[in-house]
Amino acid sequence: MLKGILPNLDILTKISFFLLISISFFYIGKYFSNNDSSQLLFFNTDHQSPPQISQSPTLNGNPNSPPPPMVLERLGLVDENGAMSEEFEIGGVFDANGVENWESGNVGVVEKDTRVKVEKFEVCLESMREFIPCLDNVEGIKQLSSTKNGEKYERHCPGVGKGLNCLVPAPKDYKTPIPWPQSRDEVWFSNVPHTRLVEDKGGQNWISKENDKFKFPGGGTQFIHGADQYLNQISEMVPDIAFGGHTRVVLDVGCGVASFGAFLLARNVTTLSVAPKDVHENQIQFALERGVPAMVAAFATRRLLYPSQAFDLIHCSRCRVNWTRDDGILLLEVDRLLRGGGYFAWAAQPVYKHELNLQEQWKEMEDLTIRLCWELVKKEGYIAIWKKPLNNNCYVSRNTGTQPPLCDADDNPDNVWYVGLKACITRLPENAYGANITAWPARLHYPPDRLQSVDMDAYISRKELFKAESKYWNDIIESYVRAYHWKTMNLRNVMDMRAGFGGFAAALIDLEVDCWVMSVVPVSGPNTLSVIYDRGLIGVMHDWCEPFDTYPRTYDLLHASVLFTVEKKRCNMSTIILEMDRILRPGGRAYIRDSVSVMDEIQEIAVAVGWQIALHDTAEGPHASWKVLMCEKHLLPA
Repeated sequence: MLKGILPNLDILTKISFFLLISISFFYIGKYFSNNDSSQLLFFNTDHQSPPQISQSPTLNGNPNSPPPPMVLERLGLVDENGAMSEEFEIGGVFDANGVENWESGNVGVVEKDTRVKVEKFEVCLESMREFIPCLDNVEGIKQLSSTKNGEKYERHCPGVGKGLNCLVPAPKDYKTPIPWPQSRDEVWFSNVPHTRLVEDKGGQNWISKENDKFKFPGGGTQFIHGADQYLNQISEMVPDIAFGGHTRVVLDVGCGVASFGAFLLARNVTTLSVAPKDVHENQIQFALERGVPAMVAAFATRRLLYPSQAFDLIHCSRCRVNWTRDDGILLLEVDRLLRGGGYFAWAAQPVYKHELNLQEQWKEMEDLTIRLCWELVKKEGYIAIWKKPLNNNCYVSRNTGTQPPLCDADDNPDNVWYVGLKACITRLPENAYGANITAWPARLHYPPDRLQSVDMDAYISRKELFKAESKYWNDIIESYVRAYHWKTMNLRNVMDMRAGFGGFAAALIDLEVDCWVMSVVPVSGPNTLSVIYDRGLIGVMHDWCEPFDTYPRTYDLLHASVLFTVEKKRCNMSTIILEMDRILRPGGRAYIRDSVSVMDEIQEIAVAVGWQIALHDTAEGPHASWKVLMCEKHLLPA
C-alpha cells in the first residue's frame, strides 16, 4: 500500500514545484512590465489610488528615456518589421471620487521634501493689468533707430533679468467670462473696461455699451449692416470660395473686434483675427473676451509667425495697411501666407471711391497684383477679390527684370522667428505641396503632403507617425472629456503649448468640445506648422523662453505636454509658468504632462503663483516616469 502511494506523492511534489516556479515567473514578469521601458506586459489594475489618466503604454519608461509625445518619439507600437502601428491599447481605470474631490478643491497637497522652496510671487502693479511684455517694453521701443514702418508694434522683449516676475492682476470687479456662444454678442464691461472703441466706432455698428455689458451687433467699418450680409455678398461674388468646404482657415487683418471671424465660425470656418496694439489697442482683447481666435500681430518689418500657404482666404476691410509701400513688401507677405489658389479680399475706399488720390492708390494696387500674378476675380461695390496662382508658371514667364523677383530657391518660406520681410515672391513648391489639400472636414485627418517637408528625424513612415499621434491624443482627450467633464467646463479659448502635428486640437474637434485651439509649435523642435494648417487648424511659432503675444486672461485651458523637460535647459521653468499664469483666465486650468524628474519643481512654482494643484498618475501607475499635474488659477485678492 505504501509503495503505491509514494509514486503519487512524487508526482504531486513535481506538479507543486512546477506551479510555484510558474507563479514566480508571472509576478517577476508583471514587476518588470510595470517598471521596464520595454513594457512587455500590460495590466489593468483595480486599485483606486489616485485618479489615472490614459497614456500610451509605449511611453512608460525610466526618467532618462526620451520625452514621449511630439514627432520624434514613437507614439504607437512598433511591429516585428519595425513599422508604426495604430493598434495599441490605452489602459487604466479612473477613480471618480478622486475626480470629484479635485473639482471641489479637496486634492492637491504637495508633499514636503528637501528642495529649497520657491518664494511666493507678489502681485504686479495695477497699471500692468493688460501688460504684454514684448509689446509694452517702453525701454526697448525707445532704443529703436526708426519707427516709420511700424517697428514699435513688433516684438521687443525685455532683456535678461528684466522679465515678468510678478502676477498680473485682473481689473476691479472682474467676473467669470460670459460663456460661448452668448459671448459672441456680449461681454462684461468690467472685464475690458475701455470705451475708446465705443466712442470711435459707435456709428459703424462695431460695439456699444449697455449698462454693465458691451454689445456686439456684428457690424464693421465696411459692413455696418452686419457680418452675415457681408459674408453672403462675398459668397455670391466668388462661389468657389465655398466657406466651410474649400475655405476652412482665414486670416482677418486689422480685425476690429473680430465680428468677421465671429460670424464665420457658424459656417465651419476658423478665422485668426490679427491687429496691432495701436491707438485702438483693445480690439484683440475684445475679440478674445468674446471667445474668437485672435492674436496681436502687425504687418511691419518682420514675417508674421505663421507658415507659408497657411490661409485659404486673407481678408482686409479698412485694415489701415499700406499694401503698396516699398514696392509691395507687405502684400508680398500676404502672398507668402496665402495658399496656392487662395483668395485675397480687400474692402477699402480705393476700390469704390473716385477721388483722384484714391484712384491712384487703386492703380498702384492693380499694377502690383498683376506683377504678383494674382487674378482679379471680381470687383463689386466696395469689395475686390483676387486669386493667387496654383504654380510658378506665370512668375517665370514675366518679362525679364519684372519686380518683385522670385525669392532664391534656397529661401525657406516657413522660417519665421524674427525673420525680416523679403522683397521677393515666395516660390510655390513644384510638387504642388500646400495647394492640393482636401476639403473640410476630410482634411482634418488626411495626412497632408507637406508632412514630407518637415525637417525631422523619422525612421518610419511619416504618415504612420501622423496617424499614430492622432490616435494617441484622441484616446487621451477622450479620457479627459469623460473623467474630468470637459464638456461642462465652458472651455472656449484653448492653447496647446507643444502641438506636434495638431493631434490635441483635432481630438477636441472629434469629441465635439465647443472650443478653438491655438496650436503652438516651439522653436526648439521641428517646424510642423504647415501640417497643422493643412489639417484646417490654426497655430503659431513661438519660443517659450519669451512671452507670448496676447493679452492677460486670454485662455480657459493651457495644455503642456513634455514642454518643461524639453525647455528646462534653455530657460527657467518659472519664466514659463509665470507666462502661463499671465495668459490664463481666473478659473482657468492648466494640464501639464511631464517627466517625474521635473514635476517637483513644477509643483513648487505652481504653488508659488497661487494655483490649486493635483498630481495624478498615468495609467501605468505610481512607478511610471510620467505624471499629470492639473492646475486651477484663482482670482487674486483685491
